[in-house]
Amino acid sequence: MKHLLFIISLTTLLSCQQTEDTFYMPAEWEPHEAVWLGWEEDSTFGFYPAVVEMVKTLTPHVTVKVACDSDSVLQAAKSYLTRQQVDTSNIRFYVMPGDRYWIRDHGAAFLVNKKGELGVADFGWNLYGYPVFLQEKYNNNQDSVRKYLNQRLPSMIRTGRVDSLMAIAENAVLIKTDVVHEGGNMEVNGKGTLIVCESAVKHRNPGLTKAYMEDEFKRVLGVSKVIWLKQGLADDPNGFFRRITGNYVGGGVQHSDEFVRFSNANTILLAWVDESEKDLNPINKMNYESLNESYQILKNATDQDGKPFTIVKVPLPDLITRKIVASADYASASLYDIPANRFYLSEAPSVGDTLLRVPASSYLNYLVTNGVVLVSTYIAEGSSKEKEDRVCTIFEEQFPGRKIVFINAMSQNWDGGGIHCSTQQQPRSMR
Repeated sequence: MKHLLFIISLTTLLSCQQTEDTFYMPAEWEPHEAVWLGWEEDSTFGFYPAVVEMVKTLTPHVTVKVACDSDSVLQAAKSYLTRQQVDTSNIRFYVMPGDRYWIRDHGAAFLVNKKGELGVADFGWNLYGYPVFLQEKYNNNQDSVRKYLNQRLPSMIRTGRVDSLMAIAENAVLIKTDVVHEGGNMEVNGKGTLIVCESAVKHRNPGLTKAYMEDEFKRVLGVSKVIWLKQGLADDPNGFFRRITGNYVGGGVQHSDEFVRFSNANTILLAWVDESEKDLNPINKMNYESLNESYQILKNATDQDGKPFTIVKVPLPDLITRKIVASADYASASLYDIPANRFYLSEAPSVGDTLLRVPASSYLNYLVTNGVVLVSTYIAEGSSKEKEDRVCTIFEEQFPGRKIVFINAMSQNWDGGGIHCSTQQQPRSMR
């Protein structure tokens, strides 16, 4: 009996030790040490007016850290923010070579453990499945694949190191995996459950099995339960650029943060199209079908403790479109026009064709941080004010005690992202 008690005590001690050391990803609503932004030379669409609003909203609540590709870009960022009357005293700037704005996706996925240590999950990076995209776009013509992959490879390698540079800057433990994955497709409740969009995960990792990737998610993110939702939003398709249906075109990456988010450990916000709106246009109908499929999966799912979820449906904004022309090249194109040769060969329009371009717009691409929630607004784009008021009420109910701030981030939406994609939270360690 004494031997049995000793074994039980030893097992309990080892279990506690493992729990103390194990890194996990906290929920986004937990306290933050900082919020990171990426800064590249300004995009075609002009991201930075929205970034200024984000920074002005964030700095009274949390330190903002800005990762820049070079010292010249860093100086340009400081100068721009100063010209926009931004107080930079609560902003820290870093040179971290990597020419991408969307820091949530290629930047550090921060972790913590109960010893108060900071960690970073170091996933692989391949520019949203760019090698797979090239194979699909050029019908597996290896000469074309190699040509265009070699052109982007130096940038891909450099950008893929940003997460480790952030880890070094914060003295964080680096936990590596060979799974390619982006931060916009990691939705955790901080208690052991992860939600991912399966179409994105499989697209980035064609050589890996689902079982292997799930084991790796559990290992590096410290979760015990993974919920796989099959498809993201229709207006967030894998690849730039795609013919979504008919003459509707757009580009995206199929991330979970466009359509499904935790608001607390047991409540899930799910983007939604009402039945009354599903036949207004083909995009609504596609989203109606895929979101109903996700709803059924979530309704039948349980959390890490076997408990069902509360699901709150959040309306999508009214569909936004812009009439564009398939141009011969970018030089002859207006701001939103897309060259015909940027599409998959099987989906390519003819030069001169009229198309309807769709942005990746969603109220769920929001950021929660200390005392505030940043949410996209779509009223100026013609979406229903009554609908946005309902969304505001949902957010006030789900995030009590936090100020809800709506920001126009359409520039980011047109490039396939949003507020959440533009930011990456660094959790406060428990030291």
